[in-house]
Amino acid sequence: MVNHTQSTKTISLEKYGIKNAKINYQLSSDKLHSETINKNQGVESAFGAIAVNTGEFTGRSPKDRFIVKDDITKDRIWWGAINIDFDSDKFQKLYDKVADYLSEKEVYVRDSYACADENYKLNIRVINEYPWSNMFAYNMFLRPTEEELKDFNPEWTVVNAPGFMADPEIDGTRQHNFAILDFTRKIALIGGTGYTGEIKKGIFSALNFILPVFKNTLPMHCSANVGKDGDTAIFFGLSGTGKTTLSTDPDRSLIGDDEHGWTSENTVFNFEGGCYAKVINLSEEQEPEIFGAIKKGAILENVIMDDNGNVDFEDTSITQNTRVSYPIYHIDNIKTPSIGQNPKNIFFLTADAFGVLPPISKLTPSQAAYHFMSGYTAKVAGTEAGVNEPQPSFSACFGAPFMPLHPAKYAEMLSKKMKEAGVNVWLINTGWTGGPYGVGSRMKLKYTRAMISAVLNGDLGPYNYEDYHIHSVFGVAQPRHCPGVPSEILSPRTTWNDDEAYYKMAFKLSNAFRENFSQFEAYASEEIRRGGPQRYGY
Repeated sequence: MVNHTQSTKTISLEKYGIKNAKINYQLSSDKLHSETINKNQGVESAFGAIAVNTGEFTGRSPKDRFIVKDDITKDRIWWGAINIDFDSDKFQKLYDKVADYLSEKEVYVRDSYACADENYKLNIRVINEYPWSNMFAYNMFLRPTEEELKDFNPEWTVVNAPGFMADPEIDGTRQHNFAILDFTRKIALIGGTGYTGEIKKGIFSALNFILPVFKNTLPMHCSANVGKDGDTAIFFGLSGTGKTTLSTDPDRSLIGDDEHGWTSENTVFNFEGGCYAKVINLSEEQEPEIFGAIKKGAILENVIMDDNGNVDFEDTSITQNTRVSYPIYHIDNIKTPSIGQNPKNIFFLTADAFGVLPPISKLTPSQAAYHFMSGYTAKVAGTEAGVNEPQPSFSACFGAPFMPLHPAKYAEMLSKKMKEAGVNVWLINTGWTGGPYGVGSRMKLKYTRAMISAVLNGDLGPYNYEDYHIHSVFGVAQPRHCPGVPSEILSPRTTWNDDEAYYKMAFKLSNAFRENFSQFEAYASEEIRRGGPQRYGY
């Protein structure tokens, strides 16, 4: 729900240990926009959107993300390089230092919530040092009405102090920045970094623990849309695979573009109230919806502008991770409320630079769980001499940095829900065809769109021998024909015109899958393990 006005409610922060602060509570987006400019913390672009520089950090800092190890988490969290444990007593001491730092200062406080489904709503209070950080919270979380604010009781608190620098030797952090979750105190504590993505990812990481452990609900790092007949489609994919582009369809309503829950009632709901999109090389022609959403109320991060406020989206001199956040109502074709029924199809998107995976294939439940745990795409590494080789990249559940539990837990939940709902899962390769990167070419977007449409329109039926071919290395079922797509493209082997070279590359990739999956072997069921590729190669 849109709430443009400023609340008349007043609050105190004494219970948070923040004393004698000047509290700006529930300021409107327009007021926060003005505050940012007046404090010389941002400038207005030609779009009308505000542009800010997040400072030292222009992205997340995974090695500085911690979870407090306590009675709630000690036996549940998948501890390791992704989920790093933090001492509870040290957290309290660090929190007290941050609270002292914010005392006597001007701060910005926002009450909001996550989860569009009322049955899963999580009330959040966000306390920010900077006005544009609070505006980001307005954009990205769901916005309560003035009536809802009267009896608002925050369950979780985000304390965000970009200007506070930790002392690693005393505070127990790795360096001066940190993002720490405490499930007992229900606090996300962020300091030393202005990157706004830490705010939303803190809460969503918390939900990725809370929902499966306590609510029997599968959290998903995905986009989702719904057709005119009410069928919901879910799109998983890492950066660069086309998740946002392919889920934005003029004939279907957008539920959300990044974080969702799949309930035991077989509904899919958006966690968020906005979108946080990359804008590198953004153009109105290629991504008109995102381009059109950049207007007053949006926040551009780390972009380069000229003196007239014109943005150069190709300039990555600050970072390649240039971003824009905006409330979801900046997009015209949205589902209100952000809830879908009846999930029918799931798409796993990968940009396979090895050029060996089919452009579309149908997965069995065990294959779906295996590929979900693997979370594969490929990156291209270049050298000055022009020699380029694809590099496999795996991120469990297509969002490993935000998943506190072992990936097998999420995979087993997905497999169970697939079977119960009769959902079809498709592996879509938006990467290379006719050879690997440097030899072949990128799959044409029009063909990928045609494959997605064929699935959603019911033009690709259930597996049978006449209509599908089983891939000899990965074991997936690739259709022999698809409306709007040349049949020869559907078989990656035939596009290479060199069977021996193709199979060598296919087994090279299958071995990379197996090597990556070895970390999960002891946790995955036999059924999931059977979903992987062959173990033998050339």
